[in-house]
This record gives sequence, C-alpha cells and structure tokens, in this order.
Amino acid sequence: MIILTANGITMEYGTDVVLNNISFSINSGDRLGVIGVNGAGKSTLLKIIAGTHTQSSGDVFVSKGTTIGMLEQNAMLESDKTIYDEMLVAFSDVVRVEEKLNELSYTIEHYDGDKSSDEYNCIISEFTDLTEKFKSIGGYEYKSRIRSMLTKFGFDEPSQSKSISLLSGGERTRLALVRLLLVAPDILMLDEPTNHLDTDTLEWLENHLKQYPKTLIVVSHDRLFLDNVTNKILDIEHTEAKLYPGNYSAFAIQKAEALKTLSRKYEQQQKEIERIEGIIAMQRHFGQERNFITIASKKKQIEHMEKIDAPKKGPKNIHMSFQSAGDTGNEVLNVERLSKRYNERVIFDNINFLVKKKDRIIIVGPNGCGKSTLIKIIGGIIDEYSGVYEYGSNVVIGYYDQEQKPLNEDNTVLEELCEAHDKLTFTEIRSALASFLFFTEDLEKKVGSLSGGEKARLMLCKMILSKVNVLILDEPTNHLDIGSREALENALLEFDGTIIAVSHDRYFVKKLATRLFDMSNGFLDYKGNYEEFSLYKESLKEKEAIKIAETTRASPSQNKSNYFENKKLNSDIRKAKSKLERIETKIEELENKKDELNTEACGDASTNYVRLSEIGKEIEEIDAQIEDLFMEYEETDTLLKSLTED
Repeated sequence: MIILTANGITMEYGTDVVLNNISFSINSGDRLGVIGVNGAGKSTLLKIIAGTHTQSSGDVFVSKGTTIGMLEQNAMLESDKTIYDEMLVAFSDVVRVEEKLNELSYTIEHYDGDKSSDEYNCIISEFTDLTEKFKSIGGYEYKSRIRSMLTKFGFDEPSQSKSISLLSGGERTRLALVRLLLVAPDILMLDEPTNHLDTDTLEWLENHLKQYPKTLIVVSHDRLFLDNVTNKILDIEHTEAKLYPGNYSAFAIQKAEALKTLSRKYEQQQKEIERIEGIIAMQRHFGQERNFITIASKKKQIEHMEKIDAPKKGPKNIHMSFQSAGDTGNEVLNVERLSKRYNERVIFDNINFLVKKKDRIIIVGPNGCGKSTLIKIIGGIIDEYSGVYEYGSNVVIGYYDQEQKPLNEDNTVLEELCEAHDKLTFTEIRSALASFLFFTEDLEKKVGSLSGGEKARLMLCKMILSKVNVLILDEPTNHLDIGSREALENALLEFDGTIIAVSHDRYFVKKLATRLFDMSNGFLDYKGNYEEFSLYKESLKEKEAIKIAETTRASPSQNKSNYFENKKLNSDIRKAKSKLERIETKIEELENKKDELNTEACGDASTNYVRLSEIGKEIEEIDAQIEDLFMEYEETDTLLKSLTED
C-alpha cells in the first residue's frame, strides 16, 4: 500500500534550483535510501516531507493517520531533564494512562463508601478498562525498553540519571536518535544517523532498522549501512531524482548499466543522423528536382526521430594524489608503555607496538576507548602522557584532524591555502583548490562559513600539497559524500607511504586495512585485513560462549541448588532463543504475504476497488501483527541478553 507520494517537488532559493520536479512513491514498510553529493538537496527533501520546509511547487501526499518522525543531521537534544526522564517523553500517552491508573488504584484502596454502589462499580470498571488499555499500549514494557535502548547506545544504567545539559554534542545527538527510535513513527526519517556511532552501536542500529516494521527513509553516505538497511534508492543528481529498486550495491550496478545503454543508444542515433545528413548533402550536390524531394523526406525522417539526449556527466568529484616525501626506514614508529589518563580515569594503559613501512593500520573500537587520543599523542597534538614513542628515519607526517581545528575560520579559502603553502604560485594553489571543487566563486568564502563537507575537502587539499610519507588520519571520511570517499580511498591505495587511521566507516576499513588495532577491550594488534579480523573476532566470541557454557555445567563441588539454578538458566536461554527464531520466521512470512498483496494491488486488482479495499485492510492487519511481533522480539532479545550476561 502506498504510504507516501511526492509529486513534482521543486525547491528554489532565488535563482538557484535545488530540487526540480521530483516525483516518487513508496509503500508501507519500504526502506528508502536517499543519496547524492553534498549539497544535492537530500536534507531539503526530507524537511519538505516532514513539513518543516515549504517547497516552491509540487505536493507531498501521506496516507491518512500516518505519523512522521525525523532526525536531522547532527540534531542535538536540548533539555534540563535527566537522560531517563527525557526518554519518557516518547511514551507520554503511556505515562498519562499509568498516572491515571495510580490515581484510581489509590481511590479504590482508600474508598470508604458503599462498595456495592454505582459510583464504586464505575471506578472499578474504569480501572479495568484502563488496565487493558495500558497493557495494549505497552505499559508493562516501556520502562525496560527505555533502559535497554539507552544501554545499547552507550548510556549505562548509572549514567541514565545524568542531566542532558552535561553531555557532549555527540552524546546529545545519539540521545535524539534514541528518543525517535522509541517513538517509532509510521515513517521514520534519519539524516546521516551513523555519525557519532561506533561500529558495535552501528551494527545494532542496522539490525534494529532491518526489523523495523514500519517505513524508513534514510540519508547516508555509508555504503555498507545502505546495503544492509535499504530496499530502494532515490538518487538525486543535477537537481533531479530517479528511484531504483534494491540496496546501494544493486543501485550502483543498475545506474552504471543504464548509463552504458543510454550512451550506446545516443551514439547509435548520432551516427544515424550523421548518415542521413550525409545523404542530404549529397542530394543537394546533385541539385536536381527529384533530389530535393529526397532531401525533404530525409529531413522529415530526422525531425520525426524521438531524440535521445546526450548522457549528463556525473557530478564533479574531487581529484587527489598524495605526494611522497621519499622512503622512510623500515621501522616507522616505535611505541612503548604508552598510557593516558584524565584525572583518575584511565583512557588506555601500557600500549606497545611497532609500525613498519607501508603498513595501513586502522584503529577501531567503541566511542570513548581512546582511539583519537592515541593518534593525537603520536601526531604531536597531545603532549601529556606517559611512556615513549619514537619515529624512524626520514619520517614526514601529514595529520588530518576530524575536528578541523587546524583551520583558521577567519581566513578565506584562498588565504588558508596560501598561508599553509607560501612557496607555491597562485596558479598552483588555484589549480589545487579546483581539484577539490573550490572554484572562483568559493575562493573568498570565509572558512567559518563552510559546511562540514567543504571543510573536510579543504583539510585534504592542504594535506595533498604537502609531501609526506606517513599519514595520520582521524575519521577522514566524516562529512564526505560517497564520490569523495571513493576518491580518498583510491588515493590512499596508491599512496606508497604508511597510513595510521581511526575510522568507523567499515567500507573504508575493508578496502584499506592491512593491520588493525582493536581498542574495544584493552589493545589488540591484529596483522591482517578486515575480513580476517572479523572472522577472528567471531571465533573469540564462540570460544567465550563455550567457556561460559562449560563453567555453567554443574561440577561435583557444586551443590544441588546451583545445579538446578544453572539448569533453569540454560532452559530459559534455549526458550528465549527458540522464541526469537519463531518470531523472525513469522515476521518473514507476514512480509512475504504483504509483498503478495502489494503485487496483487498493482496487478490483477488494480481496477477492482472492492478488492483493493479488502487488500488495504489485510495489509493494515499484517502491519499491526508485525509491529506486535517486533515489540515481542525486543522484549525477548532484552531478556536473552540479561540471561547471558556475566
């Protein structure tokens, strides 16, 4: 069933057209990925759908009664409440019913009148009805859902009583996402939701969105995320948009094939036009009356052709190639007993490693484990630490700061580059800026007025012009669109020096890493690529599970009480896992049934309005069942995790 239709959406700012005549429809339960270069209008489109921006022309139609929730890019939750109390806002209706139940419960408990009276019976009836309602709207689960969701996003139980005003910007952005996920609107719209998420949380979010029983619209430059959560892609290019079935990888293949086909057809038509024009020129040369009849006929042939437009060039992309400062020695960096504390808090302790020439090291781990702190120390940004590090011979470092602090926001774009590279000519600097998509009209822009993506490109441009042989990069793909990420990845693959980078972009890690530092639990130096590392981590989890299973077995020294407790625990775990499998199977069956009904609605029943009405009701019932199953899955999953915790 169609839940959202955009018809001829156009958005203009003065003479600038951002979106031009964009039309598409999505069905209930679809997962739409919106892609395009930075500035293409993706966020603008979401704001138009959400109703926070008004389009210049066109219409948005949403099914009656549909709720829409949107998380804007880098939106930060502003509140004086505690983390937990703010999350209660997502369940305001449930809380109101609970408060009313508490009032009625108190009234019943302290009622001193005639308990056979109509008044008392009326109170009991209201209490009974409200109790049923409270159960149906998730009243008995909402508190555990809040605590579970907060924990998954890095807010453990002790921190949930913390005031939001004390949190960092990244934490408040994550909290805004948590609240929206708890609200669970019919159309959930997320603009760059993977920002500020570590790999574990990102993978949990992916799994959550895969199970999300409603409709999802997401803007993202994270290719693996788009692959894992979307079933349709809306590609915005040159102010226009085209809808593709499938995830990002399927879209990329389809778009490339469509471009090849269009180019081939265009070339064939141009050759045919050229051939006909050759005949016309020859007939004119002969100059006889019958030749003019042929000329007129051939002209009409060209006029009546359905002209194929030349394929539009793709969006301009950055071009980069790192210049080497020459070879380093074989030993690039030696780190011994490196430790860092903030007051009483230990960030990391006693880290040792040796970086070899041409290593491509990616540092991974959850937020707060010290990844950025580590590279800031070895990059010379932080000078308070214990331990030692020493670079080898002929090392020249290029450092990329994700916080973009090295940029002077009062400079113009041109001044920023001229100050950093005063020995280059004006022509060389303008040429370098152009390769990073800074053209004449951009040169006098203040750095402080640039977007996050523009600042990232400017930082990379400054680094490219420096001859280096060791690159230290802190989240280099943040703020970059897909094309820019691919250009950076290819340049790094061609770079013949050494790379040490922090990244949570799994696509970037898979493409580049030859060695990984995992700071999830202490410090692990893994020599191998991302696929091998992932398999190794899985094997560790399996070994840990076996170890737990073995320790839970009753030993001769254990008393009967422990034996029966462990037996019941294992039984509860098996039941929970079995229940999860049954729920997953049922959800899949219902999704397949819904697909069949949608196919029927678009096919045989498309003109049978009685059947279409029946199909609409059936789909609504299926959606309600899926939502109930999804809630049941969350509760069971939370229970299973509590049973398997150490």
